[in-house]
Amino acid sequence: MTLQQAIADYRAGFKTKVPEDIQQTMANATQALLDSGISDAAPKQGEALASFTLSNQLGETRSLEQLLEQGPLVITFYRGGWCPYCNLELKAYQDVLPELKQAGANLVAITPELPDQSLSTAEKNALQFEVLSDPQSRYAKELGLVFSLPEELRPIYLSFGIDVEAHNGEGQFDLPLAATFVVAQDKTIISAFVDADYTKRQEPSEIVALLSK
Repeated sequence: MTLQQAIADYRAGFKTKVPEDIQQTMANATQALLDSGISDAAPKQGEALASFTLSNQLGETRSLEQLLEQGPLVITFYRGGWCPYCNLELKAYQDVLPELKQAGANLVAITPELPDQSLSTAEKNALQFEVLSDPQSRYAKELGLVFSLPEELRPIYLSFGIDVEAHNGEGQFDLPLAATFVVAQDKTIISAFVDADYTKRQEPSEIVALLSK
């Protein structure tokens, strides 16, 4: 099953379980984010990606330069282990990890989750690639990828059992857009996917095909 098929199946089930007024509130918030043009400021293909130094799920420091020593790098940003779309995406990348490595590339995920939470996400999804914690979304903000979860959605998320502050820290509601970059060893972005609609994700097989050329 492709990631797009998995997402479509989840969305179909969501629509049958969640009241229409809540669905509409969530859809309105997504549309407002799309209308804001936030993704226009995100890094583009051909640009150099800004450097980072972040800790992985085991507390080990990783830098962009260090990771690029091993070959091209795929970087995907996810909102948190509480996000079903993020979990579907992470599992899909885990599925193609052998193909990415065969193409000579490495893969990391970046999240605003605290290290303990990112470790839980990695374990839950049996991830064999590194998850880097970006406290307060500082690096994602530098890239222009961050928005704050709207006030009207916070009680809705809590009603779903999602406590964003428990994952990101007290008062932290900043989240990254759905974004995936493929970066060459000289830091040049050779592929950029950014979408303000969190239900839209790049198909991992597209990245495998790009790296295999």
